[in-house]
Amino acid sequence: MAAAISNMPGDVHRRIRALGNEEKAKILQRFFKTGPGQYGEGDRFLGVAVPQLRRLAASFPALAEDEIAAVLHSPFHEERLFALLCMMAIFKKADGKLQRRIYDMYLANTRYINNWDLVDISAPHIVGAFLQERQRDPLYRLAVSESLWERRIAIIATLHFIRRSDLADTFGIARLLLGDREDLIRKAVGWMLREAGKRDLGAEESFLEQHAGSMPRTMLRYAIERLPEARRLHWLKRKGPNTLFV
Repeated sequence: MAAAISNMPGDVHRRIRALGNEEKAKILQRFFKTGPGQYGEGDRFLGVAVPQLRRLAASFPALAEDEIAAVLHSPFHEERLFALLCMMAIFKKADGKLQRRIYDMYLANTRYINNWDLVDISAPHIVGAFLQERQRDPLYRLAVSESLWERRIAIIATLHFIRRSDLADTFGIARLLLGDREDLIRKAVGWMLREAGKRDLGAEESFLEQHAGSMPRTMLRYAIERLPEARRLHWLKRKGPNTLFV
């Protein structure tokens, strides 16, 4: 990456915070469940929209890795999102050596990629993209992590594969997560199964044939929500009568 002036992270902080909106920040804190005991407990928001962050990230093309890491470690959600957008942009244009560094930095900082939108916007474009032509073992290790966010990274990263009709790892990781107690994981798995079904409905229904009866209701409902009504009812009945109303 090109050299950057030493006060660049400070400039990033100033410019992001200048875009903040206090009322929007309060709405986002409720939306992303930041209260005590909730999945985003303690997260702080500035009230900056994603399109604003994308435009701002495009104006900082020369941030160095240590500068991006400094922003990624911010207590403010939007600043962490900005850092991920910068990482994605750099990764897309980088050679293999730099892509490896970005990927390694991403996995070394998962504790800061700690809400579902941060995972969803970045995991396919960094983790999935890096592993496309490599062994997928890191995803299976993430899938059994104690970290909710690492488990979500594992399944959401496979969206990169799904878009290339490469579905085996989506189903493999989904099997590992069938018993997950976190609603955010159940929704993510169901979503990826639905996306896989858009590429190969037979493969999705084969998976459901084996697991619909035991998978959590939320996961099943997400997986089948785009199927024709008759097929949705078929799979809901396989789960049990109460599923129709949950």
